[in-house]
Amino acid sequence: MEDASSATDGLPQPAGPPLVALHGISKRFGDLLANDGIDLAVEAGEIHALLGENGAGKSTLVKILYGLMEPSAGEIRWQGRVVSLDGPTAARALGIGMVFQHFSLFENLSVIENVAVALAPELALSAVARRVEDLAGTFDLDLDLGRPVWTLSAGERQRIEIARCLLQNPRLLILDEPTSVLTPQEAEVLFATLRRLAGQGCAILYISHRLEEVRRLCHRATILRVGRVVATLDPGAVSARHIAGLMVGADIGDVKPAPAHALGNERLVVTGLSLPAEEPHGIDLDDIHLTARSGEIVGIAGVAGNGQSELFAALSGERLAAHDMIRLNGQPVGDRDVSLRRALGGAFVPEERLGHAAVPAHRLGENTLLSLHGGDGLVTGGVIRSGLARRLAERIITAFDVRKEGADPRAETLSGGNLQKFVMGREILREPSVLVVNQPTWGVDAGAAATLRQALVDLAARGAAVVVISQDLDELFEIADRIAVIHAGRLTAAEPARSLSREAIGLAMAGALGSRRNEAVDAH
Repeated sequence: MEDASSATDGLPQPAGPPLVALHGISKRFGDLLANDGIDLAVEAGEIHALLGENGAGKSTLVKILYGLMEPSAGEIRWQGRVVSLDGPTAARALGIGMVFQHFSLFENLSVIENVAVALAPELALSAVARRVEDLAGTFDLDLDLGRPVWTLSAGERQRIEIARCLLQNPRLLILDEPTSVLTPQEAEVLFATLRRLAGQGCAILYISHRLEEVRRLCHRATILRVGRVVATLDPGAVSARHIAGLMVGADIGDVKPAPAHALGNERLVVTGLSLPAEEPHGIDLDDIHLTARSGEIVGIAGVAGNGQSELFAALSGERLAAHDMIRLNGQPVGDRDVSLRRALGGAFVPEERLGHAAVPAHRLGENTLLSLHGGDGLVTGGVIRSGLARRLAERIITAFDVRKEGADPRAETLSGGNLQKFVMGREILREPSVLVVNQPTWGVDAGAAATLRQALVDLAARGAAVVVISQDLDELFEIADRIAVIHAGRLTAAEPARSLSREAIGLAMAGALGSRRNEAVDAH
C-alpha cells in the first residue's frame, strides 16, 4: 500500500481509535471475489474518498458498511468496538447514513412530505418542518418545503436526501457520486455543506470519479483495484493523473488534439425542433436549433433530465418530428426512421448501453446486427451471415481493445467500460459522416474513457460531424470545438469552447442565462 505522509489542512488529529475501521473485509459471490481483505479507517471530522474504476469493489464495500450485505470475512469496528450490521436499521442506529447516487423521492409529493416519510410516523408534519428549517439554517440547505419534487433541480433533490440523512444525526455520512447530476455552482454549495459537517465532527466517505474535486475536498483517499486496496494517500499532494493510474494500474495518456484542419459542409442541421414530452414528467423540446459541420465536435452540456434523452431520440429517429426540422447531409429526415438516417451516413450511440445499444443475452457478433444489418453484407436475402458478423465483432474488439472472456461472449458478460468500447467501436468503424453519442464515457474507467475520447477526436479529424451529449464538463472541454447547453428542453447557442468558462456553462445549466438560439453557425 502506498501511504502519503503529508496531512491535508483541517484534518483533525485522532486522539483514539478511528470512528469506523474495516479490517480484512472480503466478499465473495460464487467464484468472484469482489472485496479482497480490505482495510479502511475513517476518522471523525474527516472527508475520506473511496476511489476505483468500475468493478473495483466500491459499491460492495459501502453496502457492507451500510448493512445491505454481510461480509464473507473480516470485521467492522465502530470506535474500536466490533459491531455486526444485519441491516440498514442497525447501521442507522450506530449513526451511519447514506445518500445514494439515484435519489429515492416521490415525484408528486412535496419536499416536506418526502422528508417526513423517512422519519417516525408519529411525528407531526409541523414538527418535521421545524426540524428541517433548523437544519437548513445550520448547514445552509436551501429548501422550499412546499414545492412538489417533480419541479426541482437535481441539486435541490439532493438537498432533500441530505436533509433526510442529517435529521437522523449521522456520525458517518456515505455519499455515492454526489456531484454527477449537479451544476458546478450546485457542487460548490454541496462542498460548503460537507465542510461544515466535517467541521462539526461528522465523518464523510465520499465516492466519486471526478478526481479534481476529490483533490480539492478530501483529506485522504483510499484507492481500490480489482477488489484490493492499492493506495491510501493525501489526494491533494498528487496529481489526478497519478490517482487515475493507480485506479487502473497503468499510465493514463492525454487525448491528442486533432491536427489543424478546415471545417467542411454542414452535416447535421436542426431547425426549430419542437416535440411534446411523451411522459407526464418528461421534457418538451422547445424550438431547438443546432448545426454540426464536417470536422468538428459539438458538445451539449446539461444536468441530467433536461431533455438530453428526448433530443437524442429525435436526432436518431427513435422519435419523429416534422420533415424539415432535421437535415442529415442535406436531406430532410425529421420524419424518417433510424434505418434511413443510417443509410444517409448517420450513426447513433444511446446512453443506456445494455438493453438499448446492445441486447444483453446476445453475443457480440449478433449485436453487430443492431446497427449494421442494412449494410456490410451481414444480411443477404433475409439470411444472417453469422460468420461475417463474428469477424466484424472481432475487428471491433481488436481496434478498441475490448477485454472479454471467450471467443464471442454475451454482451451482459462484459464490464461497462468494455461494452461501451464495443458499442462505440461498432458505430465508429462504419466511418459515419455524422455521429451522435449520448454520455459516451458515463460509468467508464479512466483508461477506457481516454480511448473513447481519442476515437471521437480522430473521427472528427477524418471529416465527420460529431455531436456529444455529456454531463461531464471536463470531457466536453477536452474534446469539443463548440459547446451548447440544454436546460428544460431549450438549447443555447453553441459557442467556441475556448471562449467559455465553467462558471458560464454552470449558469446556463441552471437556466440562469436564458436560451440564446443558435440561428447562425459559428464560423470558428
